[in-house]
Amino acid sequence: MLSKELIAVSSIPIILSTLIDGESYGYEIIKKVKEVSNGKILYSDGTLYPVLRKLEDKEFILSEWRIAENQKRRRYYTITQKGLLQLKEEKQSWEFMNELLNNLWTPSLT
Repeated sequence: MLSKELIAVSSIPIILSTLIDGESYGYEIIKKVKEVSNGKILYSDGTLYPVLRKLEDKEFILSEWRIAENQKRRRYYTITQKGLLQLKEEKQSWEFMNELLNNLWTPSLT
């Protein structure tokens, strides 16, 4: 079971990563994260949308309201150049932390 703290701290790189291949809307982001994490990360609306607002405030993403094919209004999110740069920084930080933890854990936890 993943801790809520770990899920919270990883939400920015996870959400930015879902937007690398193109725009998406909230439910689609939730579905993709659930699928890629094999059901271990389950964002709710109450978890996702505040992070999306934070990312938009920092200009890491842009949003636009549109009418979808099913005639429902959806807010589509797109990563910006600034967001891509932030994602690169996040990736470097996570790679460093992963290497550090692996070095500290090996071989005592194997």
